[in-house]
Amino acid sequence: MKYNADGDLIFTAAKDLVPTLWFADSGERMGTYNGHLGAVWDLDPSWDSVMLVTASADQQVKLWEIETGEELLTYPHPGPVRSVSFDDAGLRFVSCSDKFSDSPHSIQIFEVNRNDPRGSQLEPLRSFPIEAGMPKATRVAFVNFNGKLDGGILVGYEDGMIAILDSDTGECLLEDQVHDKSINRISFNKEKTLLYTASADCKARMVDVATLEILVTYETDRPVNAIVQHPTKDHVILGGGQEAMSVTTTSGRVGKFEARFFESIYNIEFGRVKGHFGPINALAVNPDGSSYCSGAEDGYIRLHHFDQDYVKKEDEVPEAEIQAQDGDEELLEEN
Repeated sequence: MKYNADGDLIFTAAKDLVPTLWFADSGERMGTYNGHLGAVWDLDPSWDSVMLVTASADQQVKLWEIETGEELLTYPHPGPVRSVSFDDAGLRFVSCSDKFSDSPHSIQIFEVNRNDPRGSQLEPLRSFPIEAGMPKATRVAFVNFNGKLDGGILVGYEDGMIAILDSDTGECLLEDQVHDKSINRISFNKEKTLLYTASADCKARMVDVATLEILVTYETDRPVNAIVQHPTKDHVILGGGQEAMSVTTTSGRVGKFEARFFESIYNIEFGRVKGHFGPINALAVNPDGSSYCSGAEDGYIRLHHFDQDYVKKEDEVPEAEIQAQDGDEELLEEN
């Protein structure tokens, strides 16, 4: 699930094989992108809302023209494709695919010819196989690294590891064990200096992209499937819930399928939004901060517009922080 950069469109994908486009303001469906033969696990619109890439279990990434819904190109992969992401210029995308038959888990970079998309090269510019016995990649995205635009590929792995690979050579530039279990989803702040990770270990984390240092840990009592930062407030939204296989015997209240709001710096939970009857798998916030949407195992996309109470809400500094700051000031005065 993604908003476009202008915040007027929402793109969603599910196990029904059909990526869908919606108006962000009203939630009205604009159209669908028909062509995949398997569940669509991920998608990403280009920065200018001209093209869309979708990743599917049918071992394909498809390139679409957003306005018309026309399929421009199909990029074959060696296995089911878990994640896909454009670079900042919309000239390349990175994807990761699962092991299938004799083909190993792998990460690929493909080019997109903006002038003639149908003439784009179908073979990957670079392919980085994951060695046998190593955990598979679950999420990939381009990041700026060592002063180079899109110089790194940030990879989340099934064992909770985060790594940054050189986008030219595939060399591991940085890695750290950020979680104890699989990384379900990643997101960034607008500048891509902060990484947010959601994991099956019931934790979500804020991580410094430059160093992979863990800055804040948001602890919950359920697997976390998604996390996003609010673009105009110091807030994060978490979604998850009880494992999907147990949902049929569990009520929404017991299954804990709410979206949870945390103050991102002081790590204080201040609100929850109910509504879903299955674990939340995806979250997205409008770039202008006016709304957010959630997608869950119950098959529904819920679009929420923030009310004025939330828009005008001012975050209070916790008493412990005030006392700590007062203590620092007294210490400075004594010196």
